[in-house]
Parts: sequence; C-alpha cells; structure tokens
Amino acid sequence: MRITKYRTELDTNRHNVLVKESAVNYACESLDSPSAIVNMFNNVFMLNRMAEEYVYMTAFSTAFQVLGIFEISHGSIRASLISPREIFIRLLLSGAASFVICHNHPSGVCTPSEEDIGMTKRLERCADLMGVQFTDHIIIGNSYYSFKENKLL
Repeated sequence: MRITKYRTELDTNRHNVLVKESAVNYACESLDSPSAIVNMFNNVFMLNRMAEEYVYMTAFSTAFQVLGIFEISHGSIRASLISPREIFIRLLLSGAASFVICHNHPSGVCTPSEEDIGMTKRLERCADLMGVQFTDHIIIGNSYYSFKENKLL
C-alpha cells in the first residue's frame, strides 16, 4: 500500500489546498485494525520513539482505503493541541468518509488523560454533525490504547 503524507497550504486566493509531503510503499494490505494502524505509525513515522507529542489523522475512503495521513499537531512532552476545525478541513479536502486519530505519549504510558477523553468526545460530536465516521482514537506508547477496543468510541 502507498502511504502518502499531506499538509495544507494556502493558495494564491488564501484557500486551503492539500500538498503532498512524502509517500512511501508500506508492506501491508490494509489498515483495518488498531494494531495494523499502530504498526504503520511506528514503522513509517516512528511515533513510539518521538520525544514530544505528535497527533496524526488518517483519512479513509468509503471502502476503508487510506486517502492520506496528516500531521495535525506537534506539541511538548506533555501536550499537543487538537482543533476539530483543522481536522475537518483536511477530511473534507481529501473527500474522506471516515478517519482515525493517532497520537503518542512520550512517557510510554498509554492510558488516556482527561484531555484525551474530552477531545475524543468533542471530535465524536463534530463527526456526527459532519456525517464523517470517527473510527478510532489510538494512543501509542510502550504499547497502545484504542478508544474503539475499549468501547469509549
């Protein structure tokens, strides 16, 4: 599968457009489970080794094919800001039907913080309003925590 990372830029009219940053071939048929998503982020983006928090979003088609990967935020050792607006701009520009949020905890502890839980609930409400399926929120550390697997999403 081809994993393509995009960023957004402003065009000459000051409108958001997608710009391809990089692409790699990844030896995996699909990202249809939390463990497959975690493996991809650890192998391609080394997310489990990052010293600060990074938040990524994976956009999927209706057939659950990867449309693109987006770095949403890069924060400090303890926090990273997530704005639903920034996520949904990227989702709509890519034509996504569903998405997964994935971020790391540099401490290695995968237990979600109160902020993680609150943001997940907020994104879930926004996704319902926008008609886009919020499939999972995954935290990566020494192992991983899936909100979907733990029935919090």
